[in-house]
Amino acid sequence: MSCATAPVFWARQHRLPQPLQRFIRDRLEMALMNPDERSLFVWPTILGAPRMREAHPAGISEAELLSQAGRMLAALGVVDPAQAWRKTLVTFPDTAEKGATGWVPQRIWAPLSAPLSLRCGVILLALTGQPEDERYRLGSGVTLFNTALYHEAHHALESLWVQASGDLKKGLQGLILIAAGFYHQQHHDAIGMISLWQDALAALAPLEGELTTPWGTLDCAESLDAVEQRISWLRTLDAEAALDGLWEMPRPEWRLQ
Repeated sequence: MSCATAPVFWARQHRLPQPLQRFIRDRLEMALMNPDERSLFVWPTILGAPRMREAHPAGISEAELLSQAGRMLAALGVVDPAQAWRKTLVTFPDTAEKGATGWVPQRIWAPLSAPLSLRCGVILLALTGQPEDERYRLGSGVTLFNTALYHEAHHALESLWVQASGDLKKGLQGLILIAAGFYHQQHHDAIGMISLWQDALAALAPLEGELTTPWGTLDCAESLDAVEQRISWLRTLDAEAALDGLWEMPRPEWRLQ
């Protein structure tokens, strides 16, 4: 599955507060370990959506929530939305709380419910349709990278890196560093970008743009060219404001075969 067309996160981003980063990371770790847990992203996607908050300011009824979730869960092979909802509330009670007329985002993420809903929705889309076998985590990492969800791509690849060895481990480390560098681009951290990307190039240079893995061959040549272009350009800058020009450069994609 590809989510690479016009990714909404290919732009400068506001850094999410640490509790909300953990909110996403904890769910992503479970979803990467077990594709069945992708359903964890359904609920914040619905509960935080601006149109749902506007239509149900005091809370969405459970019946309506399950109706909305049913179509999304069906794409994941989940046939019992009520059971999935009960399980989520037990596993992650920070998902929701009761309002006057139904369920609302839990207070820890309610103030930023709209951007969190969008992020969870795109993560869900990236994970949906992946092959649910040994290729799942790498495929998820590639698609998350191509949607410009670089922090999440980093997590997906890291879960493979910790178990790898030799050239594979070094190659995965290079990809992780590329993703981390683009995460720093989203926050306009020039020093972080250059440092991470230099290390990434050193790790990936011997591969000539392709990483062979047990789960397929990953073509990363385009991202290596993009990184080299950005490093050269960043070294010429005198002003922070000029970093806006990074977004006019080509957005790299990874291709998994």
